[in-house]
Amino acid sequence: MRNTDNAIENVVIVGGGTAGWMCAAALSRYFNDGRRRITLVESDAIGTIGVGEATIPPIANFNRMLDIDEDTFLRETNGTYKLGIEFVNWGAIGDRYFHPFGDFGEDLHGIAFHQLYLRERARNPDAGPISEYSMCSVAAAGSRFGRPRADARSAVSQIRYAYHFDAGLYAQFLRRLAEKQGTIRREGKIIQVHQDSESGNVVSVEVESGEKIAGDLFIDCSGFRALLIGDALGVGVEDWSHWLPMDGAVAMQSENAETPAPFTRSTAHGAGWQWRIPLQHRTGNGHVFCSAFCDADEAERILLENVPGKVLTDPRLIRFKTGMRDVAWSHNVVALGLSSGFIEPLESTAIHLIQNGIARLSALFPDRQISPLERDEYNRGMRATYEDVRDFIILHYKATQRDDTPFWREMAAMEVPDSLAHKMALWELHGRVFRENAELFALPSWVAVMLGQNKWPARHDPIADTLDEDKVAIAMKQMREGYRATADALPTQEEFLRRTGAWAAERGGAKFVTVAQA
Repeated sequence: MRNTDNAIENVVIVGGGTAGWMCAAALSRYFNDGRRRITLVESDAIGTIGVGEATIPPIANFNRMLDIDEDTFLRETNGTYKLGIEFVNWGAIGDRYFHPFGDFGEDLHGIAFHQLYLRERARNPDAGPISEYSMCSVAAAGSRFGRPRADARSAVSQIRYAYHFDAGLYAQFLRRLAEKQGTIRREGKIIQVHQDSESGNVVSVEVESGEKIAGDLFIDCSGFRALLIGDALGVGVEDWSHWLPMDGAVAMQSENAETPAPFTRSTAHGAGWQWRIPLQHRTGNGHVFCSAFCDADEAERILLENVPGKVLTDPRLIRFKTGMRDVAWSHNVVALGLSSGFIEPLESTAIHLIQNGIARLSALFPDRQISPLERDEYNRGMRATYEDVRDFIILHYKATQRDDTPFWREMAAMEVPDSLAHKMALWELHGRVFRENAELFALPSWVAVMLGQNKWPARHDPIADTLDEDKVAIAMKQMREGYRATADALPTQEEFLRRTGAWAAERGGAKFVTVAQA
């Protein structure tokens, strides 16, 4: 029955997958209240891309919001913990560094730790890499894990984590939850989108059976097809490929060659990079590449040569272009996931961008009618988030000393967005980073990439000189030793998953021999 008083009563989500079922689970928790109805339309005949199996820490907040038990979630999705990302061959061939989710060290008297580290490193060659002053980095190096507690005195309290999981299993897990909360699933391939002749709003979607599913607010989770936001409403895409020219990926799965490590690995190749994501039952592998410098066959060959363990699936080629919709919310359609834009998964942000969109929509959810002011606020916030992520990803390519291939020479020489150029210029002087508004990546992230890729500032912040050098050195030594001792006392990740009941039962008692990650 059609709504006649402009109240938002029927919400229709077009498309399932990770984006669709995350949205359904969240909206049905709060807005499936008897007055409103949440319906999801998907077709089993249409596959999903699977936006990624690695995440960043805010995903834990999303699961907690849905009252999802962490151990149950990990068991149901073959999940593992993630303490950060190891980057190999990015600054220069042979380099490796770790981007941890937690902080580096502890600030002293309000002075950022990395500034004290810069000063100490300049005077003491034995100061070591900054990763040795991070609880997440040190634990990850030994494939160890501990769940932090707010009341803990141990350095374990400094651990921040995310997850690796099977995206398909996560979507199924959320589907069960969403349907339990009242979400209605309708099976069918959409063949037509019906719009109001005056306003242009979408009024219904028609499936192959001829059934028309009406709604007041539509969420486009149809992936790259963008059936509503793109095909029906004609909202364009802002192309960012001149900064991020990657346009393809070859993906495959392999057997685990060792106990799953609690981190993602990103290894740079001649014209792209390779991901390695360890789950409980397998490893996800992929090679993201730029077709202007490397064709798909060559990308596949490089990936196969660098996959550990027996290959379980045929290589799958995915084509994409980096960019975002001019607006994510147009008329009465909100685009989530791949329909709203795409940024390569170098920092595992795809699922977070879905989560961010859901949170922003929930905060601005329309009542009786859609306010242009609130719609504009949603679009402003989503654009800022996408641009923040874009800049941080570009940094990895720009901040390189590699000149061994035409691709890397082009990346090092490219002009970057003014927003990123400003950040890099500030860093080059005194290692300063200023976080604007609600930027996703905080100070430790910028420090990790800048120092990890050999972008050392001209000198440290002079405020660091106000603290006694010897006392700071002693404090830093204690931190370094404390992180190592704490990590050594932690169980391996596999042991932790088994102790907490999060290890999936079908693998029974099979167990890997622990291999320390250097």
